[in-house]
Amino acid sequence: MKKPPIPIIYEDRELVVIDKPAGLLTTHTRVMGRAARESQLTAENILNDWVRKGQAKSRARVWLVHRLDRETSGVMMFAKSEALANQIRDSWNALTEKRYIARVEGELAEEGGVIESYLRDDPRTMKVSSVADPRDGKFARTEWKRLSAGRGTTLVEVTLKSGRKNQIRVHFSEAGHPVVGDVKYGAKKANRLYLHSKELVFRHPLTGKTFRWVSPTYS
Repeated sequence: MKKPPIPIIYEDRELVVIDKPAGLLTTHTRVMGRAARESQLTAENILNDWVRKGQAKSRARVWLVHRLDRETSGVMMFAKSEALANQIRDSWNALTEKRYIARVEGELAEEGGVIESYLRDDPRTMKVSSVADPRDGKFARTEWKRLSAGRGTTLVEVTLKSGRKNQIRVHFSEAGHPVVGDVKYGAKKANRLYLHSKELVFRHPLTGKTFRWVSPTYS
């Protein structure tokens, strides 16, 4: 069977880890019917085809344990069983540490910092924002350090201590330094969203073994 059209960083009987390209959906959008969902070009569908090894009647599949935005590239993990996926999702912050590379607008003078807030997803606007009342949102902590700055932008490494939707994008936008290309959160238009999932450290909940996966690409 031909290799899937996305790079596989790691695979065993329980997990599969990919280097997701920018522009590829993680999972299906809101479409009606199973056939429509399975016909969409998504990382999930590509990997389902891969683990089924061309056997149309195979019940093998992958389960989402986290997501990357469509325009975000880099390391992404799937589980090969629903039970393991549920375990990972339920203890995500305890089992994982994620590092990203982002290019943000503006030249940051600080060497690094921490951004904390409570984030709320508004289904009416389809945007995430920080809220003052903790009861209205979910806690998010973003640690960052400056790698380089020049020509009106700054390259930063970001470590997530929580995994909230659009967390990095919202935190830097609200700080006045949106991710380059992130038009949704106030940045100027660019050739892509400059956000990349560089590294995922994962401690297996059953074996205790620690994995470290790195995506070598960023453009």
